Amino acid sequence: MEQIEQLKQQLRQQEKLASLGMLSAGIAHEIQNPLNFVINFSKMSDKLLGDLADVVEDNADKFQEEDREETEDIIANLRANMAKIIEHGERAISIIQSILMVSRGKENEPLPTDVCKLVKEYVWLSYHAMRANDKGFNINIHEQYEEGLPMMMVIPQDLSRAVLNVMNNACYTIWRKKLSADEDYHPQVSVTVKMEDANLVIRIADNGEGMTEETRRHAYENFFTTKPIGQGTGLGLGIVRDIIENKHGGTVSFDTAEGEGTTFTLIIPVRK
Repeated sequence: MEQIEQLKQQLRQQEKLASLGMLSAGIAHEIQNPLNFVINFSKMSDKLLGDLADVVEDNADKFQEEDREETEDIIANLRANMAKIIEHGERAISIIQSILMVSRGKENEPLPTDVCKLVKEYVWLSYHAMRANDKGFNINIHEQYEEGLPMMMVIPQDLSRAVLNVMNNACYTIWRKKLSADEDYHPQVSVTVKMEDANLVIRIADNGEGMTEETRRHAYENFFTTKPIGQGTGLGLGIVRDIIENKHGGTVSFDTAEGEGTTFTLIIPVRK
């Protein structure tokens, strides 16, 4: 009876998550329009600043040297600010498009994807989500992304979910360990994306609590979780394995030591 009640509560949690997913998609869609407005007008303003700089240069002899230098400095600072607005606006648009892709993307359709960019976005989304729930949460994230990796054929909305689930678990186990660890403990996650032979390798390692022997045996079982009710459904790692092994023809493995941490390795054969 206790197991049945636990399953009921976990299913209710899944229903809440599904509703939140739909709500997030709606919010993302509404936010995208004003963001496009900000980006487009920033680009237009940057072009106007370029025109202004040309006018100042053409009329340099009409300015006192001090005024001309001050005007050029102001224009340069404004253009730098515009570049930052455009950069972060486009990053926000990219994140929103990823959210929309997860919610309504074409199921099981491989698309050319910048895997390094995808992994980076969802690693940091997981971190910031944890920070939103606990302002005191902080970790060092060490990232190694192989340069020059080509666009790869993966199912982006599914691969992003796999990365997010693994990173969420890493953040959670670090947070748990931090609650009882001494001051010498420095929480960290290492993220690596690289090619090995003809395979894409994504590796996420944490120095959290590690897994007990029981957790290792049941790690991929649906509804098995070590988290309190309301914080986990026990579906995350099962979803990861389904995405990597069944949808991408790859493998999922982990190395863990209780009290020391866990490393998850996702290996995906490169599709041409």
